[in-house]
Amino acid sequence: MNYTLHQLEIYKKVAELQSVTRAAEELYLTQPAISIQLKKLQEQFTQPLFEVIGRKLFITDFGKEVAISVDRILSEVGDLNTKMLTHDGQLAGKLKIALVSTAKYVMPYFLINFMEEHSGVTLTMDVTNKSSVINSLEKNLVDFALVSVIPDNLKINSVELMQNKLFLIGGRDCVPTSKNILKKEIAKLPMLYREFGSATRAAMENYIKSQGLPNVKRLELTSNEAVKQAIIAGLGYSIMPLIGVKNELETGDIKIIKAKGLPIITNWNLIWLKSKRLTPVAEAYVEYLKSNCQRVIKTSFDWFEKY
Repeated sequence: MNYTLHQLEIYKKVAELQSVTRAAEELYLTQPAISIQLKKLQEQFTQPLFEVIGRKLFITDFGKEVAISVDRILSEVGDLNTKMLTHDGQLAGKLKIALVSTAKYVMPYFLINFMEEHSGVTLTMDVTNKSSVINSLEKNLVDFALVSVIPDNLKINSVELMQNKLFLIGGRDCVPTSKNILKKEIAKLPMLYREFGSATRAAMENYIKSQGLPNVKRLELTSNEAVKQAIIAGLGYSIMPLIGVKNELETGDIKIIKAKGLPIITNWNLIWLKSKRLTPVAEAYVEYLKSNCQRVIKTSFDWFEKY
């Protein structure tokens, strides 16, 4: 056997995504570069790791077994690097965070300086809906979760980061007024919803219920980005977090419609289980947030106060 760690890392990503194209995008490599390394790795085995049927790639049963071993090998290598850096007095290890989809517009700004200061820290961020985020936290699959609504069924610790504001949003052709839109007019709007389990959807449904409005869905989509694009295309209206529509507000592709009871204001919180024993990396990150949170808000989110 004469395979390299680089080849194993590529195979792991391809096996996870079952796509050379997506693996190339995530690894910032070209598709030909991925294919060459896969071919060299395959030459080390007598059994096929994968097969291509039509234009779709499938991992074989043997390939799945290899993928499990590759994951274990890369994990051990990572642990060795961590031990070396720790021995040299550097902060090193893994930081695992699950975040709701809208939080992808927030979390990077609260991570960038920490990651730059500690090159020995490796980061995993799982972006999904609230239900899956809380499930990952409960199962101890992550160190932290970033949510806008704190679950009341868990005993958790938290660090409050910044406000989350949700507005009624329309496309370029809507005509916002200085006064609140009437309830009867909202009731006529074709509304676009997030999928079940989304915190944004829950906030929207709670608002509609509190205002006595009909809960009629025109379209259900699985991400805020998809909802935003549907609004831009003119398919309907929605209640969305301000944090994800900054650029579109500036270009005029999306407009805020004033309505009674809006904006809905919650707070982004980094949370973790009270019973969890934090790693040195996780503890260092909590301290970093406590010391730098306001600075990050001031430097990266000053535009937020305009709305």
